[in-house]
Amino acid sequence: MAPRALVLGCGGPVLEPDERAFFSEARPWGFILFARNCGSPDQLRRLTSDLRGAVGRRAPTLIDQEGGRVARMGPPTWPGFPPALDQQEAVAPENRARAMWLRGRLVAADLNASGIDVNCAPLADLAEPETHPILLNRLYGGDPSEVASAARSLDAGQRAGGVLPVLKHLPGYGRASLDGHLELSRVSEPLETLEARDFAAFRELADLPMGMTAHIVVDALDPERPATVSPAAISYIRGRIGFRGLLMTDDINMDALSGGLPDRAAASWGAGCDIVLHCGGDMREMSALAEAAPELSGPAALRADAALAARSAPESADIAELRAEYDALLGGGRG
Repeated sequence: MAPRALVLGCGGPVLEPDERAFFSEARPWGFILFARNCGSPDQLRRLTSDLRGAVGRRAPTLIDQEGGRVARMGPPTWPGFPPALDQQEAVAPENRARAMWLRGRLVAADLNASGIDVNCAPLADLAEPETHPILLNRLYGGDPSEVASAARSLDAGQRAGGVLPVLKHLPGYGRASLDGHLELSRVSEPLETLEARDFAAFRELADLPMGMTAHIVVDALDPERPATVSPAAISYIRGRIGFRGLLMTDDINMDALSGGLPDRAAASWGAGCDIVLHCGGDMREMSALAEAAPELSGPAALRADAALAARSAPESADIAELRAEYDALLGGGRG
């Protein structure tokens, strides 16, 4: 049977029997991990193996390991990385692409050793004066070409380490002045401005295998609905931006969206999202979503298959040597 169009989380560091039974029946396409799931590399390898065993296939296992504040695997068990914007500002311009590649390669080494094969990065949102602090230092800068270059370098490093990317947050989240976990932001700039700035880096990265939507209203695309649940916005992402990969929602539980979870999910699938992402690990909520979720089929299934076909084994590397080079580029400091 085909997997359902869901990525789900689990409650803790061990897959409980009721979770195993639920996932076996629900058949999510993939799983996502958070700090609550991450204890040690050995524990994570067992957990990721058990999750895949529950669905009987090598299901993709995702995590948000951007560095800085958004790092589900953290010190002292795993090394820390500075916020991306801090890194960009600390490194000489001529070394920024290399530093981003090294960042991606080193993060991928940690993920691959723990059984994780997808990282929810890079970000192509632009740092703007109004960008909410919860997002700002996660970004790579304010120039579209430089942001696209940094994102491409991070992606290349991750893939060299056997980890696939998820491009965030389509069609562009940098002008969000509110925290999307709590409130819905609105962007009112004219389309010409957005095309020249906000959407530009995403166009340059439209070939990446997976992407994630932004829970934000873009008036120029659809003044009534957030992009995640807007057919017009998803059509623009596919058409004018040209994104060809598997498109998943940001966490469907974020309060930037309104209505019950099944209604939010149905609106997302109806708008053209391929996958709905639910991060909380709450069995009651996941059960309601599983009852509503379609099986992956048609173009969405083809995009999912193409994304997973891009998985590869990590290239051979001296990780200690790469880490030393990375530290040197940052002046010896890591946060």
